[in-house]
Amino acid sequence: MSKLNQQLWASADILRGKMDASEYKNYLLGLVFYKYLSDLELRAAYEEANGKPEEYPPREEQLSELIEWYEDDGEELKNTIHRKLGYFITPDYLFITLRNKASNYDFHMNDLQTAFTELSRQGENFVGLFDDVDLRSSKLGSHDQQRNVTIMEVIKALDEIDLFGHDGDVIGDAYEYLISQFAAGAGKKAGEFYTPQAVSKVISEIVSIGKENLAPFHIYDPAMGSGSLMLNIRKFLRNPKLVYFHGQELNTTTFNLARMNLILHEVDSEQMRLRNGDTLDEDWPTDEPFLFNAVVMNPPYSAKWSAADKFLSDSRFERFGKLAPKSKADFAFLLHGFYHLKESGTMGIVLPHGVLFRGAAEGVIRKALLEMGAINAVIGLPANVFYGTSIPTVVLILKKNREERDVFFIDASNNFEKLKNQNILRDEDIEQIVKVYRKRENVEKYAHLASYQEVVDNDYNLNIPRYVDTFEEEEPIDIVALSKEIQEINEEIAKSEKEFLAMLDELVVTDETRDIIEATKGIFR
Repeated sequence: MSKLNQQLWASADILRGKMDASEYKNYLLGLVFYKYLSDLELRAAYEEANGKPEEYPPREEQLSELIEWYEDDGEELKNTIHRKLGYFITPDYLFITLRNKASNYDFHMNDLQTAFTELSRQGENFVGLFDDVDLRSSKLGSHDQQRNVTIMEVIKALDEIDLFGHDGDVIGDAYEYLISQFAAGAGKKAGEFYTPQAVSKVISEIVSIGKENLAPFHIYDPAMGSGSLMLNIRKFLRNPKLVYFHGQELNTTTFNLARMNLILHEVDSEQMRLRNGDTLDEDWPTDEPFLFNAVVMNPPYSAKWSAADKFLSDSRFERFGKLAPKSKADFAFLLHGFYHLKESGTMGIVLPHGVLFRGAAEGVIRKALLEMGAINAVIGLPANVFYGTSIPTVVLILKKNREERDVFFIDASNNFEKLKNQNILRDEDIEQIVKVYRKRENVEKYAHLASYQEVVDNDYNLNIPRYVDTFEEEEPIDIVALSKEIQEINEEIAKSEKEFLAMLDELVVTDETRDIIEATKGIFR
């Protein structure tokens, strides 16, 4: 277990038993985010005063310098930090100050609540971010003193995390660890707001192919969850600082997590356009830009939606003549994303396998997409790679205005590492998927490039086993050798029986054992 995970586990231990994992996740991630903002301010102030060092001094020393500057000219410090970071936290409310108070048993929850309130007033990016950190919840304790002690202990535990020393994506790793450990407590919806890094990497690398040098780059996720799927795109672009993030999320708690996640990844406020709303009920965005270089999505699987008649004249759906059924909004999400894709763009969406073969309205929509050459590739993923659901899923890659209408199938469902509660795509599995996708050539028992006629012959059914045969033939059985082996075994059994019966006859028999021996002989006769 990594040091980050150990510290998160220790922090969770304080809240475990008091509330469900889905609730204490909000406390932990909210406080980790606030600690990040506080520690980043310490560093920014130190750099302004001393230049960027090769190694930063302890935070206590950074705090002392910041306080000295604040006491000397607080307005200058505030303006300097606000210009650099877009916010300013007064020294009394920095996370390390609150931790010091907690260590001295001088901590009051009101200080933390005031800190949240003050930060929420510093621009649109921070409004409502900490609404889910309910410091008055009775689950923290039956009265103020108990609640105070609970939060105080959590602050002390979380302060041990070195957010800048962690080798990796600290908030993404924190999300993934908490969800993986507490998925059972968080319920089946745990996987809806976080796409595992391995799956994000597959989609991000594929949708960036041929656009590595494009700048600015606009990416859109209409069901963004925590935003992790969008953020991965920067790893595959040569100008990662020129990515613009556009996303929508229905769940307010998850929407706030996405905002935190993008801020933690140092996305400038002018480069993020996020909305808390229902993607299917009302089209968004409708103002420029509303078409994007890449669309990525991991929507809730087979969710319900209204499928009201009004959507038949909605520009997102009208050309397909049918609407996704009320009980399964999978194609509604897909068509929304496809509508917002640029002519030169690429879309990647994760969906359940049912979209490949279900009939009725879904069959009509799938046929229309295939006729226009929109479905570029179908990639089957292993089962149990998402948190909160064990069903196998598929990644659909879509493009507009393709000359060819062929479909490339990859069956990656058998390539994974099995852990105790989860299957994971290894680096080599991801590399193979992307490598084969780039080449777009047949690979025995793994990939197949199906012509449009082949798809038509299969009645527009895209079920992967129709195109990629992964069946492994068993070795033929040698009947003669098997018969000889059975005969030899029978002879061995007969020989052993004979030897055993002879041993019984040689035993000294008493009245007490006679009946047992006779019964035993009877077994073999």
